[in-house]
Amino acid sequence: MKKILMVIIVALAGISVTNAMEMRDYNVLYKLNDNTVFNSLVRYLDINDSQADQLAYVFELTQEKLNRANLRSDLSAAEKAMYFNLGNAKYILSENQYRKYLIILNVSRFSNYEEYIADNK
Repeated sequence: MKKILMVIIVALAGISVTNAMEMRDYNVLYKLNDNTVFNSLVRYLDINDSQADQLAYVFELTQEKLNRANLRSDLSAAEKAMYFNLGNAKYILSENQYRKYLIILNVSRFSNYEEYIADNK
């Protein structure tokens, strides 16, 4: 009985660690609300004022959705927040701008992960 209980506890601990590691992957979306990052993104994507206002609003809503997902440690809700962000960005941006936006997100996500691994060594 003790062995079964220990296996269950270890399994639950492993699941919670896995979720925490996966939730970290969505943290790149928080950086988009930073004023300096946002202004750099606007310049890089060469977007107009209307697009910038719309993107700022989408980023605020995305951050709210991610905050709720993190409070509940809900990976599904975090994924929905990401899809919300990507879907609205695709609607707001031109095809070329959106492609650049995806590249920035992917590079930022993977470079942060590598830095995190390097910090743990």
